[in-house]
Amino acid sequence: MIQLPKKLKPYQRLIQNFTSLSILQIANYLFPLIVLPYVVRILGPAKYGLINFAAAFIAYFNLISDYGFSLSGTKEISIIRDDKEKLSKTFSTIITIKLLLSIFSFLIFIVIVYFIPFFKNNWEVYVLSYGFVIGGVLFPGWFYQGMEQMKYITIIQVVIRSIVTALIFILIKKEDDYLLLVLLNSIAQIMIGILGVIIVLIKFQIEFRLPTINEIKFQLKSGWNIFQSMIAINVYTTSNTFILGLFASETIVGYYAAADKIRIAFQGIQSVLSQTVFPYVNSLVKESYEKFILFIKRLLKLEFAIGFSASLILFIFSYQLTDLILGNKFEVSGELLRIIAVLPLLISLSNVFGIQLMLPLGYDRAFNRIISSAALVHILLLIVIVPAYFAVGASIAVVITEFVVTLLTYLFVQKKKILYSNNEI
Repeated sequence: MIQLPKKLKPYQRLIQNFTSLSILQIANYLFPLIVLPYVVRILGPAKYGLINFAAAFIAYFNLISDYGFSLSGTKEISIIRDDKEKLSKTFSTIITIKLLLSIFSFLIFIVIVYFIPFFKNNWEVYVLSYGFVIGGVLFPGWFYQGMEQMKYITIIQVVIRSIVTALIFILIKKEDDYLLLVLLNSIAQIMIGILGVIIVLIKFQIEFRLPTINEIKFQLKSGWNIFQSMIAINVYTTSNTFILGLFASETIVGYYAAADKIRIAFQGIQSVLSQTVFPYVNSLVKESYEKFILFIKRLLKLEFAIGFSASLILFIFSYQLTDLILGNKFEVSGELLRIIAVLPLLISLSNVFGIQLMLPLGYDRAFNRIISSAALVHILLLIVIVPAYFAVGASIAVVITEFVVTLLTYLFVQKKKILYSNNEI
């Protein structure tokens, strides 16, 4: 049996995990938001756009290497968390698969960057950005979430992010320092990944052993539907910046990326909630279906309140926020932020219906079909709208797509009558 630092009741563990993830979210969202006003003013829209285009490009390789284990791995760990033998086996298998996939994705990456002039012209920024893939492969966030023990890695993240934030203000002084900015962030991600693995092996007494072929096949098979869903989700999230960069200038990409950064920052609390409750609901559904449904109903109310509030603030104060945070060079970002202001509300609802309801109940294939359909709609929208309307088109496309996802997940839940219950909320 794994000996956790302290035996907590489910709700106590949920609150503790929420607190840890809240602090972690500060490292992931607030720190970048702190440096955002400084960075965009130093680099300008063009270089800032290039960095974010590279990040969107690298996200594809990160996606391949992750294989959806951020969800499927978390789900499995949450179920076997008290069995040290199974934990060691699962941890070793997932890490091995991620390493193998990262080698495969790196080969593809090198071919693209070396042989395609569009990428070769700025090869330095792409190569330096690949550190995010290496860090992502190593970082066992799925393990900590499944164990509902995020406090260890939270401390590491906050410390490293704090140091990097300070170094950005000290070292980034002119537009030509954009490569140094990418390098600093990549090194931070790799360090977080390395320390994350070390803590797993020492604190949780996990023993790494080479997995068998059957164990690898099992993990690949169990995570396949979620992996497909993650690919589809990527199409209408991070892909917007990438696809926009294929048609528009780096400056326009910078306008869109900056607006989206503000939107993401306002969704920080939702991200914390999602990561916190996902392992909890997977354990709860095994314990009691009635308790699971009751909890989801409460979560739905909370998510709606948070999402609506965030969207309302973004819509009303879009121009004021962009002017305050980004400066007068990013006036266009205010218009884009107003268009995508509805996303926090839509994403909060689709997250509950899809991630927190459908996946724990085993509707992986249905969820994958919904996300894949939405991704297809999004690609068609991008092809039609982006060449003519650029950043505005990308913003409209992602709003329509998120609405489709929310609607389809809601209709599925209604069709299955999952939330029908006489219990009071």
